[in-house]
Amino acid sequence: MRGVGFVFFLVSLLGAIATTSFATTVSYDGRALLIDGKRRMWPDLIQKSKDGGLDVIETYVFWNLHEPVRGQYDFEGRNDLVKFVKTVAEAGLYVHLRIGPYVCAEWNYGGFPLWLHFIRGIQFRTDNEPFKEEMQRFTSKIVDMMQQEKLYASQGGPIILSQIENEYGNIDSAYGSAGKSYIKWAASMATSLDTGVPWVMCQQADAPDPIINTCNGFYCDQFTPNSVKKPKMWTENWTGWFLSFGGAVPYRPVEDIAFAVARFFQLSGTFQNYYMYHGGTNFGRTTGGPFIATSYDYDAPIDEYGLIRQPKWGHLKDLHKAIKLCEAAMIATDPTVTSLGTNLEASVYKTGTGSCAAFLANVNTNSDATVKFNGNSYRLPAWSVSILPDCKNVVLNTAQINSMAMMPRFTQQSLRNYIDSSDGFQSVWSWVHEPVGISKNNAFNKLGLLEQINTTADKSDYLWYSLSTEIQGDEPFLQDGSQAVLHVESLGHALHAFINGKLAGSGTGNSGNAKVTVDIPVTLTQGKNTIDLLSLTVGLQNYGAFFDEQGAGITGPVKLKGSANGTFVDLSSQLWMYQVGLQGEELGLPSGSTSNWVAGSTLPKKQPLIWYKTKFDAPAGNDPVALDFTGMGKGEAWINGQSIGRYWPAYVVSNSDCTASCNYRGPYNAKKCLKNCGKPSQQLYHVPRSWIQPTGNTLVLFEEMGGDPTQISYATKQVEGLCSRVSEYHPLPVDMWSTESDLSSSSTGSGRRSTTPILSLECPLPDQVISSIKFASFGTPRGACGSFSHSKCSSRRALSIVEKACMGSKSCSIGVSIDTFGDPCRGIIKSLAVEASCT
Repeated sequence: MRGVGFVFFLVSLLGAIATTSFATTVSYDGRALLIDGKRRMWPDLIQKSKDGGLDVIETYVFWNLHEPVRGQYDFEGRNDLVKFVKTVAEAGLYVHLRIGPYVCAEWNYGGFPLWLHFIRGIQFRTDNEPFKEEMQRFTSKIVDMMQQEKLYASQGGPIILSQIENEYGNIDSAYGSAGKSYIKWAASMATSLDTGVPWVMCQQADAPDPIINTCNGFYCDQFTPNSVKKPKMWTENWTGWFLSFGGAVPYRPVEDIAFAVARFFQLSGTFQNYYMYHGGTNFGRTTGGPFIATSYDYDAPIDEYGLIRQPKWGHLKDLHKAIKLCEAAMIATDPTVTSLGTNLEASVYKTGTGSCAAFLANVNTNSDATVKFNGNSYRLPAWSVSILPDCKNVVLNTAQINSMAMMPRFTQQSLRNYIDSSDGFQSVWSWVHEPVGISKNNAFNKLGLLEQINTTADKSDYLWYSLSTEIQGDEPFLQDGSQAVLHVESLGHALHAFINGKLAGSGTGNSGNAKVTVDIPVTLTQGKNTIDLLSLTVGLQNYGAFFDEQGAGITGPVKLKGSANGTFVDLSSQLWMYQVGLQGEELGLPSGSTSNWVAGSTLPKKQPLIWYKTKFDAPAGNDPVALDFTGMGKGEAWINGQSIGRYWPAYVVSNSDCTASCNYRGPYNAKKCLKNCGKPSQQLYHVPRSWIQPTGNTLVLFEEMGGDPTQISYATKQVEGLCSRVSEYHPLPVDMWSTESDLSSSSTGSGRRSTTPILSLECPLPDQVISSIKFASFGTPRGACGSFSHSKCSSRRALSIVEKACMGSKSCSIGVSIDTFGDPCRGIIKSLAVEASCT
């Protein structure tokens, strides 16, 4: 699994943080990582991670980015790994460096460089000398770089952990005994590099000592390391799931994530990492899969655009504070676990010095419960954990969210508003027609059909297969002298078929099956006919045993066959001509600076294989920017010469894939919570503000299928509104917790408490104030944020009370109780729901 479109990060909850500025010893025992013998659990993004209560930044190291050509390294700009690590240190955070060098990560070829594939005799990720030699050389290179800059904790730097290999245990059985010996070699090789910090292997139950084996998944509370001397560590807690072209958008409720984290720490967990905390964007051709979308938002607490996603970020921040309140007891001892009833349990960490912390869990998927613990009664919603830092008072329940939600919106603005032209909108677009078939001098002939990856070495998504064939008109497969069917079978991932220069049809695979089979009706003419097949990849395979051996392209058969009589002619073994890549790529059209562009009063639209270019000014302000590719088919886009990735709005999600709602209760999986059906998988494409200038920017598109660039618009992302819902039985905000407050329900079960829950709202920008209250109800309001409605039980005073408390202020807090609002319906648990706007 994985994150941002270059050096990207994941973030971890470890425990109390201390900046390392001198040599530090990192070791471990069964309860924790020990930093100097003590057990302790990029700039804006890193700061937001720290503000969210996190202590460690995890990052993969992408071999294909850093060594695109064997022996030629790239650690500049966005690939500056040393600068990234130092930036994390400057923020006072630690680093977990996941070198791999296999990373999976929905990243092209799993992060391996394609040149590796062409080394004689090589087999990936097994006991193979050519592979091990290259893996050790690159791993040593990275470790040497870190050591030269004194970045390991043993040298006074921030790196407290390193990882070798990645999720190999999921597939190692396919490699047999060679896989076992490979893992032993990898462990020995890594530890021999003498980093002075521990090494981990995730999903590797037989990780040799002293390597720590760790867990990846939606839940890891039941995971046990392979030695009682090793800490229980969770290297990937999946906060959502990745997006595929053709697939619906996955999301994961924060109540379930919080439940999973709390359960992990309840049952002896010591280190937990979010995958992803910020996922970012797959710029360029970095996506793997195949069919992984350009967006890698992952429903993460910090979204693709770098904005905080609420309430996910805030609720997890509260969770982290709550867990750290328990730290003294948790790092000192193992928990005592007792049953409180069916699917109900308590875990107590208690030390000889009096420190005590408890976790009360209700693992039922439907039924709320009231439990007795230490003489008091506690309400436990289904699928939740309550945290008691003093074994008495509840500081947080994972199903009860105090953090407000922020409702985002994209403001659409026509691109024409940002194009300076006195001659009309279309005239500011210029274009170049990409030739159909062979157009480059380096084309070559070959008998038979070639596999694509071995032919292109992934220098381009595109490979032309071209064939000329003579038609007499009396061939058995012809119907009425000219009609036939072109049958093409491909390993993937998509193809476009042209007959005599005209697009006849297309086909595409999907994320579950990349193979393509098409039967396209075609009309042939007597004499010479040209068949041009454009095969294309959409990211190379990144996961699975022997994933590097999975091919792509048209491997056949290719046939001309009759539509009814069953006769055919097989063209597969004939003399085909091949061209790697596009003429426009060779001419440098993505830069927009060549002289090949033409302009005129009639802009070609809805035609395949066209390059488009225009100039534009940036939208005003600082809001994050996206391009809305409505009206386009499929292709790639560049801003000022930098690729923002593949776009594919023509790939629409099936209407049957989504769920009407998503209940956080019960085990989560990647298909449980899906949205955006009946729409393109991805319509908005992130354009970093740092890539665009105030004026004079160049946008270049290559459109494969046919589209209308005049429909492209800009979208800027803002927060549309705030909302929150807090019940009478919510705990106080974590920041207000103290051992002097009674935060539990009374032992008599009367439901009255000595403290009052609080609903808080705060505008996200410094110069904003709350300008309107769109909804307020105290009682039993229906719906969710953005769609609240009143029920029969609703205080008439709620709106005026909330307006008085909040209007004109940057932030406000309101006590949620009948003392504030009166009691509109006795004997029923009531909630306050509020929706507000800021200006």
